[in-house]
Amino acid sequence: MSWLFGINKGPKGEGAGPPLSLPPVPPGAEGGGERGAGDRQAPKDKWSNFDPTGLERAAKAARELEHSRHAKEALSLAQMQEQTLQLEQQSKLKEYEAAVEQLKSEQIRVQAEERRKTLSEETRQHQARAQYQDKLARQRYEDQLKQQQLLNEENLRKQEESVQKQEAMRRATVEREMELRHKNEMLRVEAEARARARAERENADITREQIRLKAAEHRQTILESIRTAGTLFGEGFRAFVTDWDKVTATVAGLTLLAVGVYSAKNATAVAGRYVEARLGKPSLVRETSRISVLDALRHPVQVSRRLLSKPQDALEGVILSPSLEARVRDIAIATRNTKRNKSLYRNILMYGPPGTGKTLFAKKLALHSGMDYAIMTGGDVAPMGREGVTAMHKVFDWANTSRRGLLLFVDEADAFLRKRATEKISEDLRAALNAFLHRTGQHSSKFMLVLASNQPEDFDWAVSDRIDEMVCFHLPRLEERERLVRMYFDKFVLKPATEGKQRLKLAQFDYSRKCSEVAQLTEGMSGREIAQLAVAWQAMAYASEDGVLTEAMMDARVQDAIQQHQQKMQWLTLEGPRPQAGESPHLSPQQAS
Repeated sequence: MSWLFGINKGPKGEGAGPPLSLPPVPPGAEGGGERGAGDRQAPKDKWSNFDPTGLERAAKAARELEHSRHAKEALSLAQMQEQTLQLEQQSKLKEYEAAVEQLKSEQIRVQAEERRKTLSEETRQHQARAQYQDKLARQRYEDQLKQQQLLNEENLRKQEESVQKQEAMRRATVEREMELRHKNEMLRVEAEARARARAERENADITREQIRLKAAEHRQTILESIRTAGTLFGEGFRAFVTDWDKVTATVAGLTLLAVGVYSAKNATAVAGRYVEARLGKPSLVRETSRISVLDALRHPVQVSRRLLSKPQDALEGVILSPSLEARVRDIAIATRNTKRNKSLYRNILMYGPPGTGKTLFAKKLALHSGMDYAIMTGGDVAPMGREGVTAMHKVFDWANTSRRGLLLFVDEADAFLRKRATEKISEDLRAALNAFLHRTGQHSSKFMLVLASNQPEDFDWAVSDRIDEMVCFHLPRLEERERLVRMYFDKFVLKPATEGKQRLKLAQFDYSRKCSEVAQLTEGMSGREIAQLAVAWQAMAYASEDGVLTEAMMDARVQDAIQQHQQKMQWLTLEGPRPQAGESPHLSPQQAS
């Protein structure tokens, strides 16, 4: 009956029922009647403000309920409410326990997730530590290699110094021995000379007497020989003069001898000219691939290799623009087929700035078509004077004797093929030009004429009329310059450094990027200037102490080459404007096309 007193038990039977409502307390009942709130005093202990009237009312209500007819129903209802509250409290307790279990499982999942993250982080840290240790190991290995290389170089340098010292000591020893031997020899010679002089002084009278006797005997012998020879010659001449048959035979023999000597002299001259035309190289030809008998005797192995070699590609090692490359390839194919069909060769004029590959293509063209090539320079004709006409005829006679066909390349052709109407040309040079025009008046199946010039407008009209095709070689553009830089860098720097046969090494940098940068900086340069730049890189590596070519060294040589090119352009502006990349020299773009 605890609910009668307003006590609410907990879920374990500690008053689960609702509190019983008590009647309201009348105002003024608390605190002893009519004393106001302002007149109240603070309680002295916790039981000082206890009001027993609530208990009295509860007891009264309990007595009334006990005597009421609904007491049992109220008790049953109270018990049912108590059971309901207990069931609710048990369900809440189970929910609480389920929440606790769920919280525990969530904590387990969180702990597992944290453990997984911890393991992954430890794995990553372990991998990073392993990579760092591997990096340290590789760095340590590279340092060891560098130290070993430096040690080897130092040992090599010490060995070289030791060898040089030993060689110097050996040379000094040999020089000292030679000096001592020379001194001993001089002393011996002096002693012998003194002894010989002493003996001559002692035997002077005997020596003079011997000389006098030998002179008298020699004089007597000569006089007797003269008498005997005079007697024999006189008798023989007298017998010869008295015999007319002998006189006639002698005169005929001398005549035949003179005729034979004269004929042999002329025959030798004719044979010499024939051999020179057939086998010898003319004086105007500076370089040729044609094999002579003397070359075959001197270098049989090289000659056999050249004879057995296959035709090369006409554009191997020659870098040109795509349009020009297609055109010259057509020329090479046509020339090769012309040789196979034994037809008439065409004459070609190649013009353009210096160093653009005209001479190189002429050689490749001859090797591609299976022909021999011969290179002559127009500047060699003028110094020959009157002999220029004869030399010119010898060149074409020699060219006509080629069995494989000859590509006659005339470099700087404008030096002697100038216009005959101008006053700058001499009579001898005009005669040589006339001889050239006479020998090139018709196409030939024996030789092909290829002219190269930087000033084609200075050609005589008759020379221009003999040209079948004109090809302009431009300065290389950006793509061609990059190909040239890469080719010459590979030829003069990369291959010698990788083969290890030369004292040349390369530092670690991006070679491809550096070649592209150099191609950008070398605008306006020819292929020859780019090749000279690559050779300068090689020379700079050879001049360094360790033989290593670095990126800074390459940049320095590039700047020097650019300054030199600009200086050349300044010199050239004093003579006239130079054509830019893609233009032909001394011709307008319309004429070049």
